[in-house]
Amino acid sequence: MRLAVAQIISSADQAANLELIRDYATRAKAAGAELVVFPEAAMRAFGNTLADIAEPLDGPWATTVRGISRDLDIAIVAGMFTPGADGRVRNTLLVTGPGLDTSYDKIHLFDAFGFAESDSVDAGVSPVTFELNGTTIGLATCYDVRFPALFTANARAGAHVNLVCASWGAGDGKAEQWDLLIRARAVDSTTFVVACGQGDPASIGLPSAGAAPTGIGHSAVISPLGSPLATLGREPELAVVDIDPTSIDDVRGKLPVLANARTF
Repeated sequence: MRLAVAQIISSADQAANLELIRDYATRAKAAGAELVVFPEAAMRAFGNTLADIAEPLDGPWATTVRGISRDLDIAIVAGMFTPGADGRVRNTLLVTGPGLDTSYDKIHLFDAFGFAESDSVDAGVSPVTFELNGTTIGLATCYDVRFPALFTANARAGAHVNLVCASWGAGDGKAEQWDLLIRARAVDSTTFVVACGQGDPASIGLPSAGAAPTGIGHSAVISPLGSPLATLGREPELAVVDIDPTSIDDVRGKLPVLANARTF
């Protein structure tokens, strides 16, 4: 499978963000990718209001992304915001492509490091996997990466690849934690982990959005044994990577952590 990681820096402008998606998806398709993965909050960057732009999955923003996917004949995963309960939003990954139309709502909310995502976001309740050209792929969003059970649940549901779409918060040691966590989740679940984060706004001279988690870059594709197959820097970038999902059976024969796991 050839896939692309689109490390963009989204803004408050939904229309401009759609053009970023179109541009990066076009480049991914030209490079032969079957799937292009965009980060969390591709619809609108954190640090801006979200409730006023949240829309259902059949709304105009998602419909435009579906149109881009259809026009280019490429699968797209992109972070958006949908209406939640009690005036909150849901932090949603839209999945669209040939024969594909599903979504995942972030389960684990970032109530940590002095930030309370649950004040404005309504949590999802169920893991989601989808199939693309015979390969099953699991979904996760940002803070989810700290919870191994989600990744192993996706693997037990058949996933050979786990996608993590993020807008990682900056701070002391946070880049090191990101690298540690995405590699650990690959080994925990013996899956490829495709970790796509927002680029670092400071890398292109944009002002800080205060405490909002607007991204640090460092997207990566990790092998099921924890080795980096591709790593990105802080700036916006498109990486195209070939992975072999059929290698998972061999890896799990050598490292049968899923089969050996015990429940306590």
